[in-house]
This record gives sequence, C-alpha cells and structure tokens, in this order.
Amino acid sequence: MMGGAEIERLITLLGRLPGFGPRSARRAALAMLRQPQTRMLPLAHAMEQAARAVRTCSSCGNLDTCDPCSICADPARDHGLVCVVENVGDLWALERACVHRGVYQVLGGTLSALDGVGPDDLNVVPLYARLEAGGVREVILALGTTVDGATTMHWLHDSLLRFNIPISRVGQGVPVGGALDVLDDGTLAAALMARRPA
Repeated sequence: MMGGAEIERLITLLGRLPGFGPRSARRAALAMLRQPQTRMLPLAHAMEQAARAVRTCSSCGNLDTCDPCSICADPARDHGLVCVVENVGDLWALERACVHRGVYQVLGGTLSALDGVGPDDLNVVPLYARLEAGGVREVILALGTTVDGATTMHWLHDSLLRFNIPISRVGQGVPVGGALDVLDDGTLAAALMARRPA
C-alpha cells in the first residue's frame, strides 16, 4: 500500500476508467495529489455536477444536461437525416469532425450473441417512432466494421425496410475492425461523405 487506503482507493477507481491501467492511474493520482486545490477539487466538483445534471436524451440516446438534447432541440439541424451510431462516443466523434448536420440515434451497443445482447437491448424504439411520425428522408448506418457492428447493421437494415426510406451506410475510410470514436476527423469525414446504399 502506498500512502494509505484513500490513495489506494483513488488509484483503484482511476484504474477502472477506459484507457487507464495501474501505472497511468498512479501517475494521474500523483498529479492530482500534488496540486489538490487546482486539480483534484475542481475535478471532483465537476464530476459531482455532471453526475447530477447529465441525463440520457429520450429522443436519440445522447448524453446532455437537457432532454431532448441540444442536438435534437436545434432547429437548424436537418431532422430528416438520421445517423445511427453504436454509442455516444461515436456521436461525439462525428460531431467533432463537423460532417453531419442531421440528428442521431444512439443504439447503446451492438448485437452480440456472446454477450447476450439481442435486438430488445438496443435503443431502437425511438428511431422507429421517428420514422413512423414521418419527415425522415434518409437513415445513415454509421456502425463500426467489427463482426458485431456488421451483424447489427444487417439486422437494422432489414428491420428498417418496412418504412420505405433510403438507408445508407458509411463508406470508405472506416477500416475493418475499426471503431468510429478512435478515427481521425479526416477519415470520419471521408467515410460519411462516401456513404452508399446499405
């Protein structure tokens, strides 16, 4: 144990975050502990505020402090163009690339027989409701090219055919086995611009 139970607990909790291993968790904890007034306490306050204020958008599944989220509520967005993504990280990546001016649907995962994730576990009901309400001109399937992503894309494509709306998918630029939230902005832009019918 290094420095007491409180420090060990901090390191353990940081180590559970994506991208953090034991060594990076120790480095982050040490950096915060060296300057608790300027690094640790503001971070703790921001985390507490976010935990209280952030909620899931009932329309698309995005995370925001309002419901509907700021993207869904923006009248300048093209609500006739819906981009379906696996998770909020993918939505944020596309927004960062500034290539999609429509709205989104966050599935909250992909179909996975190994993990026990079936169609009922995906956030598709709000998408169906949007399509039934009318006004949607195109659905873009922007899922990763993993096996689970491809399986989900095929299932979703088949389930959307009944709405008789054009369905496209992201094109070149997304490598096989790649996840959207780790791609650079240029690759994301090329993939979205080169979409093709699914």
